[in-house]
Amino acid sequence: MKKLVLASNNAKKMKELNVLLAPLGFEVIPQGQLGIPEAEEPHCTFVENALAKARHAAQASGLPALADDSGLCVAALGGAPGVYSARYAGEPKSDARNNEKLLADLAGKDDRRAHFACVLVLVRSADDPQPIIAEGEWHGTILDAQRGADGFGYDPLFYVPTHNQTAAELDGAIKNQLSHRGQAMDKLIARLPTL
Repeated sequence: MKKLVLASNNAKKMKELNVLLAPLGFEVIPQGQLGIPEAEEPHCTFVENALAKARHAAQASGLPALADDSGLCVAALGGAPGVYSARYAGEPKSDARNNEKLLADLAGKDDRRAHFACVLVLVRSADDPQPIIAEGEWHGTILDAQRGADGFGYDPLFYVPTHNQTAAELDGAIKNQLSHRGQAMDKLIARLPTL
């Protein structure tokens, strides 16, 4: 197995990525397991944050690193919460408080269109001059109340019209095929170099 550091400590994200990468011979190691602290995410775009996180993890570990920056972009909120999705309701991070804030911010709004965006960045080393960058988008709408027990983040509010379910109600394998992260991972896998 080829080792790849994931620049995240999110256990559910880790599980999703391991399912996708294990068949390709990659062992994905969370950065926390190597004592690597989370990188700063000071940028206003997904791609800049993902690149900063990947370079940070590669620098600290000496291994190739994969970073994901993703979030929910809501049309009626001008694209918010966007890169601030994980901390939309402030610190400490809380999916429950983020979902409550989203529902409050959308109260009375008719336009419920939203999409999840994901940017994956893979660097072979901290100073890789040609990182692999892959993007995915998953379109849906935001419901007035949560449905489903699986998934994480905004999944219980994100309704997928093609399947008449929320992201939190979808079977895990189907979610991996449809999701922004799954789409980005498909593109990344197609471009994976021999590491």
